[in-house]
Amino acid sequence: MTDTADSTPTGTIPTQTTGSTGRTERRRPNPDIARSWLLVPGTAPERFDSAASSRADQIVLDIEDAVDPARKPAARGDVVSWLTGGGRAWVRINDRSTDFWSGDVDALLGLPGLQGVMLAKTEAPEHVTETFDRLGGSLPVLALVESALGIEESPAIAKARGAYRLAFGSGDYRRDTGTSADDLAMAYPRSRLVVASRIGGLPGPIDGPTVGSSHPVLREQAGVAVALGLTGKLCLDVEQLPVINEVISPTPSDVAWAQDFLADFESRGRVIRDGSDLPRLGRAQKIEKLASAFGVQAAT
Repeated sequence: MTDTADSTPTGTIPTQTTGSTGRTERRRPNPDIARSWLLVPGTAPERFDSAASSRADQIVLDIEDAVDPARKPAARGDVVSWLTGGGRAWVRINDRSTDFWSGDVDALLGLPGLQGVMLAKTEAPEHVTETFDRLGGSLPVLALVESALGIEESPAIAKARGAYRLAFGSGDYRRDTGTSADDLAMAYPRSRLVVASRIGGLPGPIDGPTVGSSHPVLREQAGVAVALGLTGKLCLDVEQLPVINEVISPTPSDVAWAQDFLADFESRGRVIRDGSDLPRLGRAQKIEKLASAFGVQAAT
């Protein structure tokens, strides 16, 4: 799906920009390849501007899990005000089964700064489609899968009209299933989302957040996610952003290999020599695209 809400070209390296409102924010990679997704509580409007100028690939204003039910209407109002006043972000909305969902989509409909929505606790394709239609049929819906049922329904969710990417609500999934945070225990739901995304023709899924301030732990967990095929990660703290962006980006040695392979491929007239050439060509082209988008230079 082409992102209709973000006109930033995929190959753009993030830089600081200042709009007509005087708000400073970064140009960001397109959401289909975004690595870091920063969740900001809707109850903290004083943090919205600083999040927009952070190193996050995408900003998500949260009016679901981070907000006490009694404060949801006020948080929703603050988010609407910021998006109307020149801010640009995604919004995590309440799940389809709640009384808050309808109010969320009605309040967000037509807002100039809304880039898309993250739908909490998605468990069926119609949850995505109904949200997509209620928002006018043009904004992308990022389906947050957070339960055993959602994981098992993820191939159908990924094929739903309006689905843009899948994301893993790892904390709620563990609470729903009693699963530990061990990498092996969590490999199945993560892999299931990777397979579902491929079936639905979506970009790679987004992993759940790492809780805590340990950068070595964050680096390890992000590396596991990448190894399993996930291509983004939710985060709760701006200090996590550089680590996530680095781990999920191609390495300089990857970029050097891709450039060398593509140069050799061109020099031999794009001739396929054996069966290993096609997968290597696909990998090299993907690395080159991501390196251009994220500003990664080849190792010398």
